[in-house]
Amino acid sequence: MSDSFDNAKEAARPEDEHRFPCPQCGSDLRFAPTEGKLVCDHCGHEEPIEDDRAAGPWGGDAPALVELDYEAAIAAQLPAQEMEETRVSQCPSCGAQVSFEGATHSAECPFCATPVVADTGTHRHIKPKGVLPFKLTERQAHEAMNGWLGRLWFAPNGLQEYAKKGRKMDGIYVPYWTYDADTATNYRGQRGDAYYVTVRGPDGKSRQERRIRWSRRSGRVARFFDDILILASRSLPKRFTDRLAPWDLSELDAYRPEFLSGFRAEGYQVELAEGFEEAKQVMEAQIRQDIRRDIGGDEQRIDHMQIRIDDVTFKHVLLPVWLAAYKYRGQSYRFVVNGQTGKVQGERPWSWIKITIAVILAAIVIGAGLYLYGMAEGGGTGFK
Repeated sequence: MSDSFDNAKEAARPEDEHRFPCPQCGSDLRFAPTEGKLVCDHCGHEEPIEDDRAAGPWGGDAPALVELDYEAAIAAQLPAQEMEETRVSQCPSCGAQVSFEGATHSAECPFCATPVVADTGTHRHIKPKGVLPFKLTERQAHEAMNGWLGRLWFAPNGLQEYAKKGRKMDGIYVPYWTYDADTATNYRGQRGDAYYVTVRGPDGKSRQERRIRWSRRSGRVARFFDDILILASRSLPKRFTDRLAPWDLSELDAYRPEFLSGFRAEGYQVELAEGFEEAKQVMEAQIRQDIRRDIGGDEQRIDHMQIRIDDVTFKHVLLPVWLAAYKYRGQSYRFVVNGQTGKVQGERPWSWIKITIAVILAAIVIGAGLYLYGMAEGGGTGFK
C-alpha cells in the first residue's frame, strides 16, 4: 500500500484490562456510545460506569485532567503509576499493531484487511491520561460512510455496493499527544505602511501606484498554548486523520478501561519528543501571526525571533475513530469516521468507466455546442 505503517511499537490495551463479564450471564459487556454505559448484547443487562465525579461527557463539566511534566518524561523520571506494559503484535503488511482478545490467535488487520497471526512481546510506555468516548454507534458510522461514498459520483458502483452490505467496522481509539507550553518571543522586524503616488504610463495616462514605506520594529510577544493536538499513530495516513478535526476536547474524560470495552485502542508509535517537535512547528506558526499583528501596518517582515518555551506539560489521550478497510479487485481502500462528530475521510476510489463516460459525454456536449454556434454564425447553412 502507498502509505506504510512502519516502526509501529505498541499493541492495543491488553484484553484483560478492558473486558468486563456480565454479572447475570457471564458474557462480555461492551461500552454503548449512545447510552454512555456498559451493556450486555446477550441478555440486555446494563451497568453504569462508576464515576464519583459528576463530570464527563454525560453530566457536569469535563474533568480536569492532570498534565504530566515533559522534562521528567524525557528523563524517564515519570512516576511508576504513569507507565504500563502492553502485549504487541505487528501486521506484516502495514506495520500496524493489532489487538487479540481471549483465546483468539488470528484476526484481520483493521487498518489494511490483511490476515494477522498473534505474536508475543511487550512494550513499556506512558499510560493514557484521557479518553474521548465514542458517541456514534457502528451503524451510525456506517451510514455516514455510505453517505460520503454516495456523494462520490466517480466511485466504482461495485465498491459502493460492497461497502453498503454492512461489513463490520472497527471502533478504534487512536493515540494523540496534547502539549501545553508557556512561550515568550523577542523579535526584530519591519513594518510596511502603504502609500500611493501618481505615475504616468507609456500610454500617457495617469494611474495610482502602490508603494511601501518600511520602518524597523522590535518587541516581545507572549502566548500560552493549551492542548496542541498531535497524532501519535502511523497506522493511518495523517492526511485522513488531520481532516477528521475538529475534536471537542472539552469532552475528554479521565481514562477508564470501561470506555474501551468492545473497542480496540492503538498504542502510540510517535514518541513524546518527536511529537513535541511537531508541536513546536504549530507554536511557531501562531507566534509568527502574533508578531505580525504586533508589528502592525499593511505589510510585515520578520527578520529575527528568539522563542523561549517554558513549563511544558503533556497528556497521552485516546480519540475515537471508526475504521473500515476493504479489499476490492485487489486494491485496499480505507475509510475513517470521527467517532464523535461523524465526519468521514478516506481513500477516494475512481471508476475509470465512469470517468470515460463523463469524458465522452462532455465531448458530445462541446461538439454539439460548437455545431450550434457554427449554424448560428453561418445563417443556418453550417460552418463558414
